[in-house]
Order: sequence, then structure tokens, then C-alpha cells
Amino acid sequence: MNLVLNLVSPAREHITGLLLAGGRGTRMGGVDKGLQTLHGEPLAGHVLKRLAPQVGALLISANRHADIYAELGAPFGANVVADTLPDYPGPLAGLLTGLRAAATPYLLSAPCDTPGLPADLASRLAEALQASNADIATAVTVDAHGQRSLHPVFALVRIGLADDLSAFLDAGERRVRAWYARHTTVEVVFTDERAFYNANSLQELADLEHDRGPG
Repeated sequence: MNLVLNLVSPAREHITGLLLAGGRGTRMGGVDKGLQTLHGEPLAGHVLKRLAPQVGALLISANRHADIYAELGAPFGANVVADTLPDYPGPLAGLLTGLRAAATPYLLSAPCDTPGLPADLASRLAEALQASNADIATAVTVDAHGQRSLHPVFALVRIGLADDLSAFLDAGERRVRAWYARHTTVEVVFTDERAFYNANSLQELADLEHDRGPG
């Protein structure tokens, strides 16, 4: 019986979604990226709509404008959590906060600036994580020329990794891929590059507004 259960992918209700919106927004001139509008709605709102149907609970990692994010997250039952480390140390700090706050066995992270994220992101990462008996599953796209692009902040992570991540950050480490390399990680290939298109600059956001993303 245990063998059968172990072969089953994590269900939606076992996954907490984490919207990563705690960065400095440096390439956007320091503005709060998740609150910049696309088609009249904050980027974070677009992502929440895509993420919410895939998970059992939601968290928003934000270090500014917590009241606005709380209002955005309210329709989805999302709680806002801030980094426990100072000075905007990067996405791993937000991930750690999410791992500590989640009440489910798995955490699915996604950045606030990717409004077209795949509707099957959670299910495909969960299936691969279980099939590979991995600790982390993350997304990869492959273009028409066979060029692979890793999207490391799109990741399904086992909650039990929180202490290791805390130690990694306490040692001064900040690189996402370096932390993944400490664990069994599976890369899941997605064919739609456009789904992972993110607005890192105001120009890229304007391109999205006019439907001129890549692909």
C-alpha cells in the first residue's frame, strides 16, 4: 500500500503557491515590480490568477506595500510574508520565508512578473518530482534550435529543505542554482517559451502591454 501511495504525485491540496514579489525592482528603476500594471491590472494579480487554481493555499512574498499585496491576495486567501533577512538578499530569502510559513508538504514558487505562467506548472513539476524521487523540480524551456533556458525561480520544493536553505543563506550564499546543486533536482521541459516571458524592465512591460513578447 505504501508503494502505491509513494508513486502518486503531490495533489493540489498538498502544495502551497508562493508568489515572489520581494525584490528591489532594480531593472525597473527601483519600483515595486509586482504592482506595475499590465492591461490595467498589477502584474502580481495576473500571476495570482494563474497560480491559484493549481495550489491548495497561497502566500505572497513582499517586502514593500504589504497592505496593497494583502488586498490583491485577499480574493485568493493569500497571506503576505516578508523576508526574515535584511537588505533584499534575493529570491532564496523569499523561498525560505515561504518554506517556513507553508502548512503543506510542498511549496511552488513563481515570480510576480510572469503573467502567462503555464496552467499545468504545478502538476507537471509534481509529477516529475515524484517520478524522480527528487527534492526540487524546476522548469526549463527549449527553443527551436535546441537551446535550453533554465527558469530556476519556478520550482516545486519539499518543505523539509527549509533548515538547509537557512544554513546556506546564513553562510552568505545567495545563488539559486548553487543551492539546488546541493539537492536532488529534476528539470522539467516546457515547450511554450512565451509562458515564461517575464517583464524585467519597463520596456519589456510595454512589450507585453502591446503583446510583443518573444515567440
